[in-house]
Amino acid sequence: MGYLSKNQVESIQETDVGAVVRSGREILLQVNSNDGLLIVTRNSLLHLVVKLEKEDEVMDSVSSLRVVSFNWESHKHDWWRNLESKVPDIAKSGFTSAWLPPATNSFSREGYLPQNLYSLNSSYGSEHLLKALLYKMKQYKVRPMGDIVINHRVGTTTGHGGRYNRYDGIPLSWDERAVTSCTGGLGNQSTGDNFHGVPNIDHTQLFVRKDIIGWLKWLRDTVGFQDFRFDFARGYSAQYVKEYIEGAKPLFSVGEWWDSCNYNGHLLEYNQDSHRQRIINWINGTGQLSTAFDFTTKGILQEAVKGELWRLRDAQGNPPGVMGWWPSRAVTFLDNHDTGSTQAHWPFPSHHVMEGYAYILTHPGIPTVFYDHFYDWGNSIHDQIVKLMNIRKGQDIHSRSSVRILEAQPNLYSAVVGEKVCMKIGDGSWCPDGREWTLASCGHRYAVWHK
Repeated sequence: MGYLSKNQVESIQETDVGAVVRSGREILLQVNSNDGLLIVTRNSLLHLVVKLEKEDEVMDSVSSLRVVSFNWESHKHDWWRNLESKVPDIAKSGFTSAWLPPATNSFSREGYLPQNLYSLNSSYGSEHLLKALLYKMKQYKVRPMGDIVINHRVGTTTGHGGRYNRYDGIPLSWDERAVTSCTGGLGNQSTGDNFHGVPNIDHTQLFVRKDIIGWLKWLRDTVGFQDFRFDFARGYSAQYVKEYIEGAKPLFSVGEWWDSCNYNGHLLEYNQDSHRQRIINWINGTGQLSTAFDFTTKGILQEAVKGELWRLRDAQGNPPGVMGWWPSRAVTFLDNHDTGSTQAHWPFPSHHVMEGYAYILTHPGIPTVFYDHFYDWGNSIHDQIVKLMNIRKGQDIHSRSSVRILEAQPNLYSAVVGEKVCMKIGDGSWCPDGREWTLASCGHRYAVWHK
C-alpha cells in the first residue's frame, strides 16, 4: 500500500471522523455503570481489536502529537491571551492538538458548571480573545480540543419542586423535562451516574439530543474546535456519545470515564482487569468512535514507580492498563487539572514524573502531556519531554506499536517497543544487548535507546 501525501492526509482528516484515531500518532497536551453498554469478554474483545486495528492501519502515514493546556487555576491568569503567546512553542515542540478548558459561560469560574452554552465569554477570556487564540492555532496547525461538559447544566429559573431546573432567557431554553428525575427534573431516570448538586441533563429526550448536536456542530464548524473531550462520561450512556460524534464529526474524541481502581484497603491490587474492562465497555458503547483516558495505566504506573515496577507486566506478559488490551483507544497520561494541579485528587509522585513520561511517551497508546509539567516545572523538564516526543516521532512509535517487556522487577522495568526503541525506568542498572542500540536520552531513573 502506498503512502498518502501530506495534502491528501490533511484533506481526509478534515472530513473523516476516524482518521486521527486510526493514525495512532497522537500526543495530547492539556493546557489544564454499564447501562446501555455492550459487555465485551476478553476473548471477544481481542477478536474485535484485531479487526479494528487492521482497519486502522489505513491511516498509518499520518503523524500527530497532542497537549493538555490548562490547570485548575488557569481562569485567574488571562488564559486565552497566555495560550496564544505559547502556540508557537506548542507547535515547535511537536504537538498538533491542545485540550482547552471549557470555553462557554459557566456558573463556576473553572468552567465545569455550564449555563449559557452559546456564550463564549468566560473567566478564561472574552469571545474575541478565544477566537484570536483559535485563529493562531489554525495558523500553526495545532488543533483545538473543546472540553464538552454536557452531563449537567445550571438552571436560570426555578421550576418543578422549587429547584433551578429551567433555562429561561438563554439559548437552549429547556424546561424541567430536560433534567433527570433523580436530580429534580421531570425527565427520565439517568442513564449513568449522578453528578450531585446540579441538574443532570436527560439525554434520553430527543429534543435535548437535537439541541446538543446543533451546539456541537456550531463548536466544530463555526467556532473552530476540531477535537472533543467528553467530561464526566460516566454520567450518561455511551450510546449518546456515539450519536453526538456522528452528528458533529469531531476529528478526535476522548472520554473521561473515571472510577476507582481496585484496592484492598489502601493497597492497589495487582490485577486491574475489571477496571480496564469497564473503560473498554464504554469505548465499545461509543461504537469505537471515541478513545478514553487510560485511568488504569495511571493508577498502576504511579504506584509502580515507587519501587513496585513489577506491576507494569500483567499475567499475560503485556502492559496492564487499557493500553495492553486496546492501545489505539487508550489515551495515557500522568496528571490533569483534576488529579494534579491545586486539586491534587490523585497526583502522580512529583519526583518520578520523568520516569512516567519515559514510559508513556515510548509505549503504545495516545500519550498526554500536562501543562503544569511542560511549562511550570522548569526548562529541564520541558526539554526532556520534547526530546522523548522527538524520539517517539523519529522512530515512528504509535498507538499500536508492539511491546516486548524484558524486565519487570521492583526497581527495574525495561522493554523494547516497535523493535525500534528500547527503554528502562527505575534505579536498577540495565542496558540493552547489541551494538545496534544508541543511547538517545537519559535522566533521573530513566534511559531510552534507539537503533
